[in-house]
Amino acid sequence: MNDTAKTLTINGTPIAFSDERNLLELCRKAGIDIPTFCYHSELSIYGACRLCLVDVKGFGIVASCSTAPAAGMEVKTHTEELRQMRRVALELMLANHDQDCNTCPKNTNCKLQSLARQHGIKEVRFKRTLVRRPIDRSSLSLVRDPNKCILCGDCVRACDEIQGVGAIGFAGRGAKSTVVPPFNKDLADVECVNCGLCATVCPVGALTVRDDVNEVWKVVNDPAKTVVVQIAPAVRVAIGEGFGGQPGTVEVGRVIAAIKAIGFDKVYDTSFAADQTIFEEATEFIERKTGGKVLPMFTSCCPAWVKYAEQFLPDLLPNLSTARSPMSMFGPTAKMMLPKLLGIDKKDLVTVAIMPCTAKKFEAKLPKFNDEDGIPPTDFVLTTQELIRMIEEAGLRFDELQPQSLDKPFDFKTGGGVIFGATGGVMEAALRYAVEKIQGEKLEAFEFVEVRGNKPGDKAIREAEFNVKGTPVRVCVVYGLANARKVAEWVRTGEKKYDFVEVMACPMGCVGGAGQPVTNDWEVRRNRADGLYKVDKMLQLHKPQDNHVLQKCYEDYFEGGIGGHTAHHLLHTHYHNRRRIDGMSISVLDDAGAEPEVHVSVCVGTSCYVRGSQGVLKKIADHIQEKGLGHLVKLEATFCTENCDRGPTVMVGNQTLFKATGEQAIAEITAQLKAAKVHA
Repeated sequence: MNDTAKTLTINGTPIAFSDERNLLELCRKAGIDIPTFCYHSELSIYGACRLCLVDVKGFGIVASCSTAPAAGMEVKTHTEELRQMRRVALELMLANHDQDCNTCPKNTNCKLQSLARQHGIKEVRFKRTLVRRPIDRSSLSLVRDPNKCILCGDCVRACDEIQGVGAIGFAGRGAKSTVVPPFNKDLADVECVNCGLCATVCPVGALTVRDDVNEVWKVVNDPAKTVVVQIAPAVRVAIGEGFGGQPGTVEVGRVIAAIKAIGFDKVYDTSFAADQTIFEEATEFIERKTGGKVLPMFTSCCPAWVKYAEQFLPDLLPNLSTARSPMSMFGPTAKMMLPKLLGIDKKDLVTVAIMPCTAKKFEAKLPKFNDEDGIPPTDFVLTTQELIRMIEEAGLRFDELQPQSLDKPFDFKTGGGVIFGATGGVMEAALRYAVEKIQGEKLEAFEFVEVRGNKPGDKAIREAEFNVKGTPVRVCVVYGLANARKVAEWVRTGEKKYDFVEVMACPMGCVGGAGQPVTNDWEVRRNRADGLYKVDKMLQLHKPQDNHVLQKCYEDYFEGGIGGHTAHHLLHTHYHNRRRIDGMSISVLDDAGAEPEVHVSVCVGTSCYVRGSQGVLKKIADHIQEKGLGHLVKLEATFCTENCDRGPTVMVGNQTLFKATGEQAIAEITAQLKAAKVHA
C-alpha cells in the first residue's frame, strides 16, 4: 500500500495513519484533543456521550470514537456546527447534574468542569431536571453520588470488562436511566471488590475514594496518641504528580518530611513488611512445591483479588497463600514491637497506612485481623490522593521541603520489597528468595525480568518457566480480575499447569491503583513502575533474605522463626466463601468469640438437603457440643456452595468436602484445630 492510501486530512492538514482504530485516536496523534467522556483506549467503544463528533466530507457528522480512518477522508473537528452541538450536549448534562462544584471531591479535577470552561459555558439555558437521590456511603472504600452521574457508562464497562465483576450497571430507560448496583442496593451489599477502578475512570464526582482524612487529623492532634505511618512502595513514585512532578520521580525523603511536618510521630516503610511477606509467602511456596501440596499457589497481597476469589472462585481458596499482605503484616508487627520500643501503651499506638489502593481500606477493617482485645493492626488507611490533600491542607510547599530519613526499626528494606508496587514485582521478589533457597547456593543474578510488565507491548497475562536445580518452576503473572478469571479457568480445567501465580487487580499493579493521582495513561503507569525498578538497582541489597534487620526482628520477636507459631498467628490468615450476597447463612452454633479457630459451613440447599446434609449438620453440632468446642468452632447452615451435583457439601475453613459425611467433617475439624495447636 502506498503512502497516499494511508493519508487523510484533518482541518486541511495531511495526516498519515497506520494502525489507529478510529478517528479519535488519529486526531490525538495529530495533537488535537477532541472532547469525550466515554472513550478509554482499554475499554470497548461505546459512543454514548456524543461529544467527540467530527464532520467528515461525504459522511456528515459522525462520532470519531467509532469511525475508522480511511484514505482520502477530509475531517473537520471544530466547525461552528460542531462547537454548538458540543455546547448543547454539555449544557444538557449540567441541567441534570449537581452543580455544587466547590464541595465536590473532584473539584479542579473534573472533566465536566474542565470542558464547560473550555467551551465557554457561563450559564445553563435548560431547566434543571435533577431530582436528588441519597448518596451511598456504605462502602469502606468508595462513595457513590448518583446526583453527579452523567451516564457515560465508563464505570459500568470498567467493572465488567477489566474486572469481570459487574457490581454496577444501567437501570431504567430514557430519562429514567440510572447507573446503580444490582437491585438498587448499596455498594457494600453487592459483589463490589473495592478495587476503585470505577472511581479512576469516572470523569466527574459520581464515584470517588472514601475520604478518611478528618479522622486521621483527629488522632494526629491528640497528644495522648502516638501516631505512626507506613508508606507503600508505589506511593513514592506517584505522590510528586500531585505537586506538578513527573510520574516515576522517587519522593521518599520529601514525603517523610511532609508527614512529620503534619504531626505524625514516626514514619516507616511498608517495603520492610514486603520483605517480610516474602519470608512467609515464599517459604509457604517452597513447602507446597517440595511437599506435594496444593498448587498452583496464588498470591494474596491484593485485597481486591482476595475478595474476588472469595466471591467467584471459592473452590480455589485452598490455592491462595495464607500470608497476609505487607500492610497487614506491618500492623501486627508494629503493635507487638513498638509499645516496648517507644515506651507507650498499646492502646495509645495508632498505625496509619499510606496506600495506592482503595481496597486496603476494606482490608484494614476485616474483623479477622483484630487481636484478642479487638484492636485492629491497621487503624486507618489513607490513599496517595488523601495524603496529598493533607499536605495541601497543612499549607506545606512540597517542593521546598528538605528530605528526611525513615525511622528505625522499620526503615531498612531490599529492592525485592520495593518492586512489590509493580506488576510482577511480588513474583520476582519471591523468585529471588525461593530459587536461592531451593538451589542451596547464593543467587548472583537476582533479576527475573521475564515476569515484569512495564514495557510497551507487555501483556496482562505473562508466563515463564525456570529450571531450578533440575526442577521446572512454572509461573504466571496477571493483572485485571477478568484476566485472573481466565487464568483460574485454565487451572480448573487443567489446560495449563502453573506452580505460582501472581494476581493484581489494578492495571500494571499497585502503581496503577485507584488511590494514586488519577490517570488513564499507560505511559504514566510505566514511568511509575520504572521508578521502582530504578530504586531496586540503586539499593545495595536486592533479595529479601538479605534483610538482616528483618532477620534480627524474627530472632527477637517471632517464636519459631519464619512460618513458626508467632508468625502463623500474626502474619497469616484464612479465607471464606462469599459466593452469595452477605446474609445468606444461618448461624447454628456461634459461641465462638470474634475470631474462632475454625469456620464450618454446611449447605442445606434443596439438592444437598435431599442428599442428607441435615443429618451431617446435626452430627457436627452434636460433636461440637459434646466436646465443648463451641468457643473454637463457628457452625453455619448456608445456601452458598453451589455444588449441587456433589452434595452434601461442607466447608471446613478453606477445605471443601464433597459428598461429605458427618465423620469426614468432624475429622477435618479435628485436624484443623490440631494444626492451629488447639487440643480438640
